[in-house]
Amino acid sequence: MEWLSELTENVFYEVTVILFLAALLGALGLFLRQPLIVMFIALGIIVGPSLLDIIKSKDNIHLLAEIGIAVLLFIVGLKLDLRIIKSVGKIALLTGMGQVIFTSFFGYLIGIGLGFSPLHSFYIAVALTFSSTIIIVKLLSDKKEVDSLHGQIAIGFLIVQDIVVILVMIILSGMRQTEDVVLAVDIIKKMLAGVVMILITIAAMRWIIPKLSFFLAKSQELLSLFAVGWAVTMASLGELLGFSAEVGAFLAGVSLASSDFKDTISSRLTSLRDFLLIFFFVNMGSELDLMAISGKAYTALIFSAFVLIGNPIIVLIIMGAMGYRKRTSFLAGLTVAQISEFSLIFAGLGLAVGHITEETVGLITLVGLITIGLSTYLILYSHQIYEFIAPVLSIFERKNPYRESSDTAIEKKKYDIILLGIGRFGRHIAEMLDQHPEISYLGIDFDPTVVRSWQEKGKDIVYGDIEDPDLLEQLPVKNVKCIISTIPDLDHSRHLIRTLRKGRYRGKTYLTAQNERDFELLDTCGADRVLIPQQMAAVNFYNEYLQGLISGSGEMK
Repeated sequence: MEWLSELTENVFYEVTVILFLAALLGALGLFLRQPLIVMFIALGIIVGPSLLDIIKSKDNIHLLAEIGIAVLLFIVGLKLDLRIIKSVGKIALLTGMGQVIFTSFFGYLIGIGLGFSPLHSFYIAVALTFSSTIIIVKLLSDKKEVDSLHGQIAIGFLIVQDIVVILVMIILSGMRQTEDVVLAVDIIKKMLAGVVMILITIAAMRWIIPKLSFFLAKSQELLSLFAVGWAVTMASLGELLGFSAEVGAFLAGVSLASSDFKDTISSRLTSLRDFLLIFFFVNMGSELDLMAISGKAYTALIFSAFVLIGNPIIVLIIMGAMGYRKRTSFLAGLTVAQISEFSLIFAGLGLAVGHITEETVGLITLVGLITIGLSTYLILYSHQIYEFIAPVLSIFERKNPYRESSDTAIEKKKYDIILLGIGRFGRHIAEMLDQHPEISYLGIDFDPTVVRSWQEKGKDIVYGDIEDPDLLEQLPVKNVKCIISTIPDLDHSRHLIRTLRKGRYRGKTYLTAQNERDFELLDTCGADRVLIPQQMAAVNFYNEYLQGLISGSGEMK
């Protein structure tokens, strides 16, 4: 492979080879129905020093990876409604801290039991507590579950973990100092720096962003450029003040969350995010030295099993005790079933200080590779896994999971219509139904922010996910005349029909299709009618406006 190594001495050729292999492996993953994240990490291993060794400009790859991370966390912050903090802040804090304490304590005991020294066991245990914000957010975004209840809770306790990471890094860096006073001063400086970042975010939200974004919105290209520039600027500021770039980029998104143009920015940056994140996963895979970690396979499997099983269980226990349903707890718990890239950075700091050896760093690296790979499958197939093990999970749920139960008044009330999904299409249907007070309807949505907003308006709405097999058992469907699903997802619609048949529902069912292909597939599944919003809008426009302008001869009047 000398010719390939010589070819990639040129940075442009190097990136060309990486992108070509990324497309090739991506297509192979699509054919084999494997997650793209796993394929891209595999790509990093292939092009890294363990195999082809074609990555020569690591700084360039790392830079592109950093920008991708900034854009990813910026988009997450962009979609954050500050009311979420009020609704999931407490559970995020308790779950995040509970998982950190649980994993650290039992991880330390496992390390001691496997013969590691107390100091090495401590480092391994702490490294196991951090979950990968980047990978989890990417997977939740791909599944369109960032706005779901379990998605928002997961993002909440990931932020808590990031704060813990920052504190641990500060303490570890302070161990290089000879006086305790220096460490205390360093902690105070970081706290002040955190206050400064929050104040900058608030100031930008109130006085800078509204006027600037309105001016820049005259050009969507300029608006997108500003968004990327703002994300990278705040990420850099975060690092300069001693925080991670992720925190800065996230706050940059939060500062734009109240902007009228956030949806435009988010949609235009999604493709850029996906492209740049290829380099993040390539960078991660290329830093794995397979030769250095090959002898730690058995020990790594033990720690990996602990992370894959133990972390979700502690989340299940905490959320169940706080009154959440087992499904929400399970889906949120799966998001912590891996360790983070921060774990590798933490291990690297421990090696630099002289507390641990390269073998221990290799062990933590191998655990990261195993848990990231397997947890990707767990998160992608979380709903299917839940349906399989749901009966066993009942021990983690209260008899009355009050935080997600519908009100008693709603349970006893009779409705004519149940409306699933209060998005753009569903909202307009609801507004038209409001013009007929004699018709009663119940709204269902999986975004807790939407549910809270509608409840404040005095409308009957409950939280619910169409994929939840127990959803219809909790709803008053017995006397409902029709169920309307405005969710244009083929799999979700099929699941709804199967669930309704199983429950012997006798009313009418209306489904929504994304396009003509989905319409044809759903038209034979048993629904009374399949709706295509775009087609309905076109027909309505023709009937209301165009038909009167067209004469019988086909000419415009």
